[in-house]
Order: sequence, then structure tokens, then C-alpha cells
Amino acid sequence: MSDPIEQVRKRLTEVGGRTAQDLGLGRIVGQILVHLYLTPTEASLEDIAKDLGLSKAAVSIAARQLESLGLLRRSWKSGDRKTYYRTADDIASALHQGLLMLVRNKMGMLATELQQAEAELSPKEAGAEAAFMLSRVKRARKLRDTAMSVLENPVVKLLTRVK
Repeated sequence: MSDPIEQVRKRLTEVGGRTAQDLGLGRIVGQILVHLYLTPTEASLEDIAKDLGLSKAAVSIAARQLESLGLLRRSWKSGDRKTYYRTADDIASALHQGLLMLVRNKMGMLATELQQAEAELSPKEAGAEAAFMLSRVKRARKLRDTAMSVLENPVVKLLTRVK
């Protein structure tokens, strides 16, 4: 029978991977974040890759992505040339800020796509289908704008601060 701690760590790591994938970050990103969060010490890229059964290159790419989101920190050990990683000191705040940044970026890309679609479906287009599509695109743009105004509201920003 396998160690219960390792079973829990493995199961939670897989859940983290699926969750990150659902958010558009990639499965490996979530696996690495949860794995390091549940690891009491820093880990090198080689250690992470071995523990998760991934290539060092895949771990390196995902670690850089997590680092850019503020979710991982690099560290070094005296006399050792390897780079080690650990989760951010205040991971709740970093995760919160990272997710908000991700949502804002996705909403920005959505705005661009909706504007382009609206321009392509100008009222000059003939037919009921074009008019229907244009009405749906305009509605989606309004919904997106409303969601962004809620996200950018100072009161919401104040309430969503994580301590």
C-alpha cells in the first residue's frame, strides 16, 4: 500500500492541474503550483520533473509562467548551481492577483474579438441571420463591459483583497 501523504499530494496535484487547465493556464502549471505548495522545502526543476513525471523543459516553461504571475519564487543554495523554486510567501494574495490579471487579459481579448466581429457584421449585411448575429455580438459586448465595470469598481477591489 502506498503512503497516504503521497496519495493525497498526488490527488491534489492532479486536481490543481485540471483546475488550471479549466482556467486556460495549462495542466502542468497547476500541477507544479500545487506540488510545490504541498512540498515543505524548495525543489529544483529536476526534482519537480522527476516527482511529476514531466520533462525538465515543460517544468521550466511552466515555472517561468508561474513566476511571472507572482506565484513562484526562485531561490538558490550556497555552493549549488541549480535554481530552486518555492511558492510565493503570500500565495493567497499572489493567486488572487494572478487570477484577476488572467481574467482582465481574457476580457481584453474578448473585447477585441467582439469589436472585430461587430465591424464585420455591419448593418449593411443582408439577411436576418446577419442581423441576429450582430444583435448577439452587441449584447455580448454589453455583458463584457458590465463585467469589467464590476471588476474595476473600487469597492469590489477593496472587498476582494485577500489577507
